[in-house]
Amino acid sequence: MSHLAKNYNRKKISFRYGKGSYLFSTNGKKYLDFVQGIAVNSLGHSHPKLVRTINLQAKKLWHVSNAFQIPEGEELANKIAKKTFANYIMFQNSGAEATEAAIKIARRYFYSIGKPQKNRILCVKNSFHGRTLAAIHASGSKKMIEGFGPKVGGFDHFKFGDHKDLKKKITKRTAAIMVETIMGEGGIKTIPDWCLKALRKICNKKNILLIIDEVQCGIGRTGDFFAFEKSKIKPDIVPIAKGIGGGFPIGAVLMNKKVASAMTPGTHGSTFGGNPLAMKVGSTVLDIVSSKKFLNNVKKNSQYFHNKLDKIKKTFPRIIKEVRGRGFLIGLQLHGDQAKFIEKLMENKLLTIRAAENVVRILPPLNVKKGEIDQALKIINKVCLKFYQ
Repeated sequence: MSHLAKNYNRKKISFRYGKGSYLFSTNGKKYLDFVQGIAVNSLGHSHPKLVRTINLQAKKLWHVSNAFQIPEGEELANKIAKKTFANYIMFQNSGAEATEAAIKIARRYFYSIGKPQKNRILCVKNSFHGRTLAAIHASGSKKMIEGFGPKVGGFDHFKFGDHKDLKKKITKRTAAIMVETIMGEGGIKTIPDWCLKALRKICNKKNILLIIDEVQCGIGRTGDFFAFEKSKIKPDIVPIAKGIGGGFPIGAVLMNKKVASAMTPGTHGSTFGGNPLAMKVGSTVLDIVSSKKFLNNVKKNSQYFHNKLDKIKKTFPRIIKEVRGRGFLIGLQLHGDQAKFIEKLMENKLLTIRAAENVVRILPPLNVKKGEIDQALKIINKVCLKFYQ
């Protein structure tokens, strides 16, 4: 009997170890892992530089309180600030904590300038920003909030792509608009660059903060360090997590100088956030992922993957409805049974995961090899052929 709580519907498979793009099960089978902890293992499993970093730092110092200066955190914050719009970084442990902190920062900012009534956050309906009480209510998903009442107030919602609805929902109390550049759990739906530019203009005009959630789509996953960079805008607040730790739990909130001024001592804290071990790992990941050569390789290989998937879609139009996403944040929207398709991929040793709108989510490591992409394409084609028959 397992004493683990039953809040996960786990597949009946476990793994002994991983290497690069592969996982090796406890019964000796080898799987091509295109889940990677749900876009977490940005450099695959057991990357030698990350292993070395963890080993070296583990012999020195794991954790100290944020009551003291942490040089490793200063180092990572400085690196992030140099490569992004951010002036200040506040470290957390996860994406949910980062988005929760982003909500607090937006509200605290307006409080600090004498406008406490501006405290509502406008989000996309059926988005995903984490599993805390505030984050599930930010999502606007009835399924996620069911059984977790009373309602956490302060959130309004507009339909994805409905610009009239968006403008209608903005009031004098709106403090921020929070969106995912590419909705991960929500079905790999991308906000177009022109729309992000329009959001920035609206925020400027209405004195509203722009929060862009890059927890899943950031840190090189699209071939740009941040997915929003392609639109040439600058947000006010950006929560990140997942890929920045390469498998080690790290979250952070990036802020411009204006909003960061509201976060004075005592306004927020995290026991484990910014610990030396996490900071060293994040610093190593950042050094690798943020290089132009690395990101250009992500663009090149992911474009190859998308082109080949488009060909498979054209071959099997009754199976695949749409190929979605950017970079290595890929979604296959199906006509038929999503769960059965994922199961068949797994039977053929390719691991994927579901998303909303009947989408199969494909999330290889950013350093995946072309031969491994070809292997995945062969499996996807094989499963489509089986379903077509």
